[in-house]
Order: sequence, then structure tokens, then C-alpha cells
Amino acid sequence: MFERDGKTHRIDAVDEGGDKLFLIIADQTSGEETYGGGRFMYVNKPDSTGTILLDFNKAYNPPCVFTKYATCPLPPLQNYLKLKIEAGEKVYGH
Repeated sequence: MFERDGKTHRIDAVDEGGDKLFLIIADQTSGEETYGGGRFMYVNKPDSTGTILLDFNKAYNPPCVFTKYATCPLPPLQNYLKLKIEAGEKVYGH
């Protein structure tokens, strides 16, 4: 969970093993400023205090943005954030 503008938000992560968690997110920029199907992001697993650093500058477009030969998972409903994340990779091409 994290807080922004006085509201609490939650992102469910995928643990693929190793020292990182995989996030699939969408937000209020999805489909306009950023790819409509959401973006991906890796974060380090929680530190000794249980804290995770969310650096949305590292949010990136999934492979299906760049080729019609890729398929990509969509964010689970709970990962559709009711806020604008204006950091990270923007929409690619038109």
C-alpha cells in the first residue's frame, strides 16, 4: 500500500523469485498519455522494515506495444489506480 494526496492505494505484485517483484499497473493516464493496456514495473522486495520503494519513473510499456507478435497480461482490476501517474514511459507511436 502507498499513500498519495491523502488516499491509500494498493498494488498487487507478482513474485517471480529473485530479489524483485513484478507490477502490472494501469492508471488515469492509461489510453491517453500512456499505453491503454497498462505498464510494467519491477521493484525491489521489501527491506528489513517492510518498505518498498515505488519509483514510477521506471514504469515501462509492455512488449505488445511494439509488435503485434507479442501478447501481454493486463493489470488485474485491483491494480487500476484511481490517480494519474505521469512518470515513466509514455504512449508509443500512433
